[in-house]
Amino acid sequence: MKKLIVSSALLATVLVSAQIDFSSTRYGITAGGTYSRVTNAHSPSGARYSGFGGFLALIPIDSNDQFYIQPQIEYLGAGESGKDKEAKGKNGYDAVYANNYISVPIYFKGFFSEAESEFFAMAGPRFSYLINQKVTDAPLRYTVEGDPATGINGKAASFNFGLSFGLGFSFKRQLELAVRYDLGLTDTYKGLKADLGADPNSAKNKSEQIISVGLSYILQ
Repeated sequence: MKKLIVSSALLATVLVSAQIDFSSTRYGITAGGTYSRVTNAHSPSGARYSGFGGFLALIPIDSNDQFYIQPQIEYLGAGESGKDKEAKGKNGYDAVYANNYISVPIYFKGFFSEAESEFFAMAGPRFSYLINQKVTDAPLRYTVEGDPATGINGKAASFNFGLSFGLGFSFKRQLELAVRYDLGLTDTYKGLKADLGADPNSAKNKSEQIISVGLSYILQ
């Protein structure tokens, strides 16, 4: 919660101090693929491959076409699987822990120069709201309902807060390719408190982390 408050306060400070020109806002669409993992959650643990897609707004905050605020709203597939190559054939290897969100990242975006085609970097908070969770072929303790004998369950948190960072290239400020890294700061699976003697990592924060590659098309 403290991290959420600090990040929100910093974002508000930037928005207030910036020379925001809403009349010059441009809109676009964005989509791509995702690679996601969750630390300290499931065993075995592997990547889940999914995707994202949504809409963005590009709001200038200077007069030189170099710095922007870029809010987005996306459908975002995340979570993980049990596909650890060292655990092939073991219980849970075929499991899929799919978490699907409506996600709202708000980026501060800066181009490296005022050139029409140029590299850019972006960073900001991400707010994600779980819209559905699907767990298949998983051990009982990792299911949404969980194991009634131990009270352990794999129900995902309904809200996830994190930080998102990206690097990309814009062709004529219209077609953009970007790579992003999202670091979850909240505990995705609060119900997974397993036997500490068997897995000491089970007491640690279960951070959802996502790498994505996507294309954006911005309308003129």
